[in-house]
Formats: sequence, structure tokens, C-alpha cells
Amino acid sequence: MRKVTYFAVFEPSEDGGYSVYFPDLPGCVSFGEDFKAAMKGAEEALGLHLYGMEKDGEEIPVPAEAPMVDPDTAAGYLVVPVSVFPDMVKEELDNKRVKTTLTLPAWLKEAAEHSAMGINYSRVLETALKDILGIAQR
Repeated sequence: MRKVTYFAVFEPSEDGGYSVYFPDLPGCVSFGEDFKAAMKGAEEALGLHLYGMEKDGEEIPVPAEAPMVDPDTAAGYLVVPVSVFPDMVKEELDNKRVKTTLTLPAWLKEAAEHSAMGINYSRVLETALKDILGIAQR
């Protein structure tokens, strides 16, 4: 399984929290109320950022061996390697259940609700879409 590691800069704030940025990935930022929360946020931000870049067809930069810390970073910053498994992030996000609204005739809805079959609209729609699109069941 592919594992990717980038350096993150954890910048302390006056309230005890941390702002986080990744020098190799402009726009990939996070924060946390303490170091533990900031690390969790950094992992989530990195995974989502790489997922978005891959989905958009952008080239993923090679992680630097040493980070270029912004000179305006607050004193007391920490540089920490943050790792993610992009394929696991992709699997989770691509298979996340999302709500959608649909319309159907009232008589059909009523028939389904009074059926002894225990109709699950989501399952029926998912199965039908896979069948129509020729997607193998998984």
C-alpha cells in the first residue's frame, strides 16, 4: 500500500493551539487546539489535499528532504513528518454514502411502503444504477 510523507510546520498560537502548513503543498493547511488535535487535522488535511489534486489530474510534488519554513513563521515552531495512505483515503471518500433526492409516483411509493418485502430505496436505486451502467456488484 502506498504511503506518502510530507513535512508539516506546526506553528504555536498564543492560546496553546497550533496552525499547520505544508511547505511542499501550498494551500494545504490545518489547525488544532493542542498538538494532538493539530496532528490529526494535519493528517486529514494532507489526505484530502492529495485526493483533490489526484482527482483534478494535478501533478503531486515530490516531498522535499528538508522543508522550506516560511520566514514569517512564529518562534517555537515544530517541523514534523506527516504520513497518509492515499489509496485508503480515496477508497473511503469514493465509497462515502451521499444523500440524493428522487421523485417517483405517489402510488409506487405507497405500494413499496405497504409491501412485505421491506423495500430499501437506497439499495434498490444503487442496484439499478449499477445494472444500467454495467458496473459489477461489490
